Amino acid sequence: MHEVALAEGVLRIVMDAARASAAARVHTVWVELGALAHVEPDALAFCFDAVTRGSVAEGARLDIAPAAPVTAFVPDGDAGTAPPTGGGSSFASGLFGVVAIICVRYV
Repeated sequence: MHEVALAEGVLRIVMDAARASAAARVHTVWVELGALAHVEPDALAFCFDAVTRGSVAEGARLDIAPAAPVTAFVPDGDAGTAPPTGGGSSFASGLFGVVAIICVRYV
């Protein structure tokens, strides 16, 4: 279950942001899952709740936004063929952007 490792990674980012802002408590964390992440949102939320216990993010709400669909471009062998507009960048962001922190709300 890689959701535990992802939740721990999210917590590290949240803790860095909280420390840099001298936040006493984190209220909400917004994340976006990449379309190719193969992450179960409910499992990620459960793991986030578990890994945040005892931290400034304990009890924080985790809002998970759905990602845009991935568009892939497969060249047809013609060196002069260019990907359709947005094809290459959509594929890269979906493939490499598995989980992206959008915003952390704290006090």
